[in-house]
Amino acid sequence: MSPQPSPPLVTESTVNPPAPVPSGRLVSLDALRGFDMFWIMSGEHIIHALARATGWPALVWMSSQLHHAEWNGCTFYDMIFPLFLFIAGVSMPFSLQGKLQRAGLTSAEQLSAREKRPIYRSMLKRTLILIVLGMVVNGLLEYKAYEQTRLASVLGRIGLAWFGAGVIYLNTSTRGQIFWAVAILLGYWAAMTLIPVPGFGAGVLTPEGALSSFVDRMLLPGKLHRTVYDPEGLFSTIPAITTALLGMLTGTLLKDSRPTMTQKTLLMLGLGVILILTGFVWDQVFPINKRLWTSSFAVFVGGWSLLFLAVFYYIIDVQKLQKWAFPFILIGTNSILIYLASDGIIDFAHTAHFLFYGFSQFFSVNWQPVIQSLAVTVTQLLLLYVLYRNKLFLKI
Repeated sequence: MSPQPSPPLVTESTVNPPAPVPSGRLVSLDALRGFDMFWIMSGEHIIHALARATGWPALVWMSSQLHHAEWNGCTFYDMIFPLFLFIAGVSMPFSLQGKLQRAGLTSAEQLSAREKRPIYRSMLKRTLILIVLGMVVNGLLEYKAYEQTRLASVLGRIGLAWFGAGVIYLNTSTRGQIFWAVAILLGYWAAMTLIPVPGFGAGVLTPEGALSSFVDRMLLPGKLHRTVYDPEGLFSTIPAITTALLGMLTGTLLKDSRPTMTQKTLLMLGLGVILILTGFVWDQVFPINKRLWTSSFAVFVGGWSLLFLAVFYYIIDVQKLQKWAFPFILIGTNSILIYLASDGIIDFAHTAHFLFYGFSQFFSVNWQPVIQSLAVTVTQLLLLYVLYRNKLFLKI
């Protein structure tokens, strides 16, 4: 999930001083990945605590954006997952760049079947690792009864959607990739609105009545996260392929030497606005809904993903203003590790309490939760900095 070819699970990467990230990486992509991961590792708690401490309208609004929409609609928090998947897609063209250059080729589809086989094996290995790690996050190692084990997961969907998009990327031209993305979105829309669900009929987009929920209940083994459906279920993973595919198309644009960097930025901004407006229009007949990963949602958040990347790319890679992003780069270069660690493997709150509780007592009761939330972030960044300085990166 980085612009470099996949190294072993834990490996060393060279650092090219004074650049703040390993050489060969797209700096803005690491920073955006870190920005995205920051909110779920601890950033949301800082904003919630600040909103409670100050009552300022802007912070209260930001706090409201750090919750999922109840059903239809989209908040900033709903964009975090698809943005991460989009970023994983952007990395794909960069990871194959060296192989293509050595073979004297210009696109992945030109690779022979023999040359693609090791790429498929690497992709399949990565996907299986993500599925297993997602199950571990869900409590696999607690050895619960089978019916209490949730097999679907955020990491699993990232692996499956990225793999599906990768297969398309390796076997089609840019035009073919656009065709597949449009076909998947239109096909998913048709299926969700036209195929009847027993007991509900066709086009009932409720937690119980949606076609994707019915497929989850029929085919997804183990425990469903929401009892009647799973937000990372099987059928709703299909449109998520287009999110990763949009990232791969964007990576192809960024790798293209013909447009200038400023032109690439403007293209991403323009396409992002078009996709957002398309999502708004589509929302009138097929609601924007993250849990169902509706086609309108995929298009809408895809547009926002392009806007976020355009801003980061222009500031960091075009204008070379990178120092401010170093904390995000620390997170982005070890994003999977900090995701796993923050989701229960390491009790950062306990460590932060041990290190900073005394300091927090110098503040009023209203502000102590803010200091404690900041302390968790500082503790996480300290760990990431130590790993970064020792060139240890968890790669999948």
